[in-house]
Amino acid sequence: MSDTSSSVAMLSRRGLLKGGALLGGLVVSTYLPPMVSRSFAADVVKSANMGDNAQKGYGAFVRIDHAGAVTVISPKIEMGQGIQTGIAMMVAEELEVPLSQVTIAEAPPNAALYTDPLLTFQATGGSTSTRYTWEPLRRAGAGARVLLIQAAALRWNVAPSQCRAQNGRVLGPHNRSAGYGELVDAAALLPLPTDVPLKPVAEFKLLGKPAQRLDTPHKVNGTAKFTIDLHVPGMLIASTITCPVSGGKLLALENEEAARNVQGVRDIVRLDNAVAVTATNFWACQLALKALKIEWDMGPHAGLDSAHLDKSLFDASAGDGVFAHRAGDIDSAMKNAFSRFEAIYEQPFLSHSPLEPMTCVAHVRADECELWVGCQAPGLAQMGAAKVCGLPTDKVVIHNQLIGGGFGRRLESDFIFQAVDIARQLSYPIKLIWSREEDMTHDRYRPHYVDRLNAALDKDLRPVGWEHRIAGASVVAAYLGGLPPDGVDFDAVEVAKDPVYSLANLQVRYIRHDPEVIPVSWWRGVGPLRSTYAVECFIDELAHNAKVDPVQYRLDLMQSQPRAQAVLRKAAQLVGWGDALPAGSGRGVAVSAVFGSFVATVVELERQGDKGLHIKRLVTVIDCGFANNPTSVASQMEGGTLFGLSAALFNEILIEKGQVQQTNFHEYRQIRMSDAPPVQVHIVNSVESPGGVGETGAVPAAAALVNALYAATGVRERRLPLSRNGYFTV
Repeated sequence: MSDTSSSVAMLSRRGLLKGGALLGGLVVSTYLPPMVSRSFAADVVKSANMGDNAQKGYGAFVRIDHAGAVTVISPKIEMGQGIQTGIAMMVAEELEVPLSQVTIAEAPPNAALYTDPLLTFQATGGSTSTRYTWEPLRRAGAGARVLLIQAAALRWNVAPSQCRAQNGRVLGPHNRSAGYGELVDAAALLPLPTDVPLKPVAEFKLLGKPAQRLDTPHKVNGTAKFTIDLHVPGMLIASTITCPVSGGKLLALENEEAARNVQGVRDIVRLDNAVAVTATNFWACQLALKALKIEWDMGPHAGLDSAHLDKSLFDASAGDGVFAHRAGDIDSAMKNAFSRFEAIYEQPFLSHSPLEPMTCVAHVRADECELWVGCQAPGLAQMGAAKVCGLPTDKVVIHNQLIGGGFGRRLESDFIFQAVDIARQLSYPIKLIWSREEDMTHDRYRPHYVDRLNAALDKDLRPVGWEHRIAGASVVAAYLGGLPPDGVDFDAVEVAKDPVYSLANLQVRYIRHDPEVIPVSWWRGVGPLRSTYAVECFIDELAHNAKVDPVQYRLDLMQSQPRAQAVLRKAAQLVGWGDALPAGSGRGVAVSAVFGSFVATVVELERQGDKGLHIKRLVTVIDCGFANNPTSVASQMEGGTLFGLSAALFNEILIEKGQVQQTNFHEYRQIRMSDAPPVQVHIVNSVESPGGVGETGAVPAAAALVNALYAATGVRERRLPLSRNGYFTV
């Protein structure tokens, strides 16, 4: 753990004056020391004397100018999850300004200032954004409010207790009033308060109330700019064809003259494993790329296919691996069990396939590399880009943009590095746009997994011993360059090693088995999603094996988890769990504790014909602690649930001769409006610290669907997606 004193500098009165003067107003910052375990680690409002960085406002989470306008530097990128509206609400609530008065600006890469202690680096992901910012940004807003009140009190020669903040102004005795803009210079001269009281929940005016997202109007009217919309002076469009087998190389390139004859084409650039074309428009790039005759060295993986990869992983899953968790005496439990129950679950490779394909604007000059890109991990992108172009890290400038869908894909920077590699060979800026086919066939995929579960049961067929073996590639090792000393991918075993059920004898093993051809990375829901699928399908099988209602069976095993029990009971109540259904219909349930939240989902479906499935309704209940903006919570749960259903029903990446076979959405289908069930979201009223929401809705969807299928048909499917076994939606 880093020493707090070395990573956080207290701001002197002179330093605060300097920062405020440079920015033309009041600057209040909040810092969290990296590598801490709680998102509310910062308990005082602090600011740092940052030299040149202060001129740019770096590290200043809250800035108020002479017009009273409030700017919040967001350490989290907006990619559709609504976090920047949530951040604005936190500051506006404590600062006592209307939400419309707050503007969001993107934080630059700076791990020292913007590290998320829950992720341990500067990134947006893992459903940590609200958990990370909840207290420090409120304290930044409250600190600014206190300083402004003190400045007004000094002006009027009254006690601060006689003044109050309201609607962007400080009100004092004898009908005195001053706008924030009038007070910022005086406030910047005052010492920062060391103990800033936060408003109690009962006094909230914005937080906890439904609010329209700040980015919605701009996205509706088209004024919101994503990377794919940007234009910088002198820019041309670039697009690429990359070797279709991971690890392959470019051997030869012919027919360049035909490609150059396409109207608008400017340059053809050779890379180690790809060919790029620049032109005045995207379509010209595509025509030119198709005109080229490219010879590839497919590399060592050209003979691999899905059948081989599946068998290799399945065989590996029977191994011992390493222990991720051990509690009790599993050997004794298995030996003395009344009976045992075993099951094996398989989950496929998955593509992210966000609506906005990988896109990056890059301009590499002799002394600077400038990037405009939507990126979930700007610091890592900056360091990698510096290596590609051979410049110092501080000479790589990243302008972070709105993201048109991330789902973990933009935690990776391979497309950014490719853009830099192209741009460093050119004298002008480029906007690299991957085609949909390039995006889908050169993704960083969610690994495929095999889960083997074995339960020791007592005479009532309740588990007294539980063994879980998880086999799959290590995303942690791929992303961070290696595993911890214990050899456990902590993401892959999350939920599995700490389930909501009370299991006295629990053993979880992790078996790392990386595929030979598929690059892997994080995918929405990450480890909790993959583990919840296996655990919740298995517990459902145990319930039916015991001939006990699946809801009651779960409740009996969750005595130590009252919040998990509460969401499960509420979901069952809302869906009318005990009500009779017609023949061929069924309900399935799944419950989990993920990202600091508790969620239960019930799917109700009916079978039509042999394999047709009509999903009639879906009810999901979430206890995410205090719901900052219920509108965003509900929309994220709706979207996440449908995202999870798409994967469970249709999504799978297959390999033939080392190449990804799915090239576009006709082969990698998403759930359609005609397929989508009505989604009812219930948010538990809570004052607990906020939990994560962005990925939570996706987590239980697959298990609830598969469990509903069994309830409707008596057929237990253990491999996803269901379309692999002939199921389709009607």
